[in-house]
Amino acid sequence: MNALAKIWWTAKGVGWDNLPRRLLQSWRARSGLLRRRLDPGRFSRQAFEQGCEAGVRDQRALWLQRRQRFLPIPQAESLRAACDDATFRSKVLDVCEKALAGEYLFFSHWYGRLGWPPDFNLDPVHEVHWPVGPHWTTFAHSGPPRHDIKMVWEPSRLSLAYYFGRAYARTGDDRWAQAFWTMFDAWVDQNPPQRTAAWACGQEMTFRLMALLLGAMVTLDSPAATGERLFALSHLAWQTGRHISVNINYARAQKNNHAISEAAGLWTVGTLFPELREAAWWRRDGARILAAEVQRQIYNDGSYIQHSCNYHRVVVDDLLWALALSRQAGVPLPPEVHDRFACAAGWLDQMMDPISGRVPNYGPNDGALVLPLDSCDYLDYRPTVQAARLLLDGRRSFEPGPWDEKALWLVGESALKAKTTPPARLARAAFLYGGYYILRGRESWGVIRCHTYRDRPNQADMLHFDFWFRGVNVLRDGGSYMYYAEAPWADYFNSTAAHNTIEVNGQDQMVKGPRFLWFHWTRAKLRQLGAGGDGLNDHIQCEHYGYTRLPGRVVHRRTIDRRDDTWTIIDDLLGNGAHDIALRWRLCPGEWTCQDGIWHTVVRGTDIAVAVEAPWPCERVCGLEDPPEGWESLYYGEKTSIPVLLFRGQSHLPVRLTTWIGPPESLPCRPDKPSTGK
Repeated sequence: MNALAKIWWTAKGVGWDNLPRRLLQSWRARSGLLRRRLDPGRFSRQAFEQGCEAGVRDQRALWLQRRQRFLPIPQAESLRAACDDATFRSKVLDVCEKALAGEYLFFSHWYGRLGWPPDFNLDPVHEVHWPVGPHWTTFAHSGPPRHDIKMVWEPSRLSLAYYFGRAYARTGDDRWAQAFWTMFDAWVDQNPPQRTAAWACGQEMTFRLMALLLGAMVTLDSPAATGERLFALSHLAWQTGRHISVNINYARAQKNNHAISEAAGLWTVGTLFPELREAAWWRRDGARILAAEVQRQIYNDGSYIQHSCNYHRVVVDDLLWALALSRQAGVPLPPEVHDRFACAAGWLDQMMDPISGRVPNYGPNDGALVLPLDSCDYLDYRPTVQAARLLLDGRRSFEPGPWDEKALWLVGESALKAKTTPPARLARAAFLYGGYYILRGRESWGVIRCHTYRDRPNQADMLHFDFWFRGVNVLRDGGSYMYYAEAPWADYFNSTAAHNTIEVNGQDQMVKGPRFLWFHWTRAKLRQLGAGGDGLNDHIQCEHYGYTRLPGRVVHRRTIDRRDDTWTIIDDLLGNGAHDIALRWRLCPGEWTCQDGIWHTVVRGTDIAVAVEAPWPCERVCGLEDPPEGWESLYYGEKTSIPVLLFRGQSHLPVRLTTWIGPPESLPCRPDKPSTGK
């Protein structure tokens, strides 16, 4: 690809409408203007006192007033009703105890050794310290020698504040209030304004402030909440608002969740800290930007611009926070925010498996959990869906369970008394703007992606198919692992080879650009979508043109037929010439056995079989490293091996591959007799 083509695709990748913002941001950085406006001296205590109409009067009185406008704080009895003691101990108290022992929870799943109080500028994975002292603009980027900035951003989100706050609210044990404020003191001491990596991102600052606000409001009656500490937190809130107001152009130029998060953060400071001279302006500007960004980023069908289930939850949680706070504080947000929130929450509900609460591991999965206010696993989306439903129409989607606690914190005590009205699950859900298509059987469901990109893609995964049976993700996506991994992992999880689709000539469906960019965006077409008259049949046919750039102009067409819980997937490769073809089916972990060419496993007590009719024999691969094959990442920074059925070989086009999945007695297949015709 020549230089002009790279420039064109890079501009398209960042968004033509974003180019003016990008150019402005580049000029601000290169000219030194950004650094001057974010000079540490502008964030000092003296500057804060000058910008605070209330001066340094009684902080406790200010914070008691603030708590009246904050989210509802549940009673201990309600918290116990929402979650049993054993679960709460394992999911919350144990996390708090480990933190005091020096083990910090990373990405809601694994622990890194940071000591107590935590060393917030230590990356425990790569065992390196990030600088303290220089302005963050001089060093805050990932890659050697410091590797992944998310490894220091994660603890500095101070998500542990939610755990300490919840532990204190439920038990009344002042040890957890002391722990919260000790952690806060340590973070402030270790992170002078604008002089560590923690100040490099307004979204990170927003998430940190949200966590600290909840922890402070819950522990406000503890002796640990001294006037000096409350003053320091007010100072930090002001620093957060000032930083975001100066640099939110950068977030908006990204055209992603950063802008929504930062707008919510700016609005939060303006709403909860009226004593600040800038409060009214920040509140108005935050609301204005939030309304503009949700309209820009949430498609009309509720799907999300970043093509990621995890980022979708981040945005829904951002809006949950803002709308719940709006209701409690009596400060309305523009109606567009509520409307787009309802669309996004509805999409997430349809994409969620109602038995497990999980969603397809689709697109970037950076481990973000903005509001860890429940005792469910990170992969369980029921807490967010339940809270959203209660906020929208006062009803719950699920029967009582540990997913209710999040709604308690956001909606209030009424969450436990609301009626349960399970939402209608569409037999066929077509999200045309985002290109997601869902088919449902009695005990199974599947989703396929067919989309012509209008906004920056993240993974080369067109026509990937996810299959679920009785709450188990049998055919699955690989996730994304780490954003700044080294070879051979840097590009594997984003590649076509890490998905349930067809790979041609060992190439991705798009051409990989620098960092998060792709060139030659995939185009796709929905050809057919319908159902049989008996209600047991569904049919969808899609094709994509990512490989038409190759000699022979290869087109991949995928047809899916569902008959009850038996699924037939037909892959046609159309075009000319001989090509190397690879079909992968990424299986759930478990014991898979092969009998007469048919692969079997047991899913929730039922035998499920996968059979493929292809011109080449099956290779079962698992956990290969060079090149990578048979891996998935469910939690950021962690990868595990999974079995993959791989069918690959060379064939003249056209060629057809047929896959069946379902109960073995229902499979009308003969995999020992492959077809090579169209």
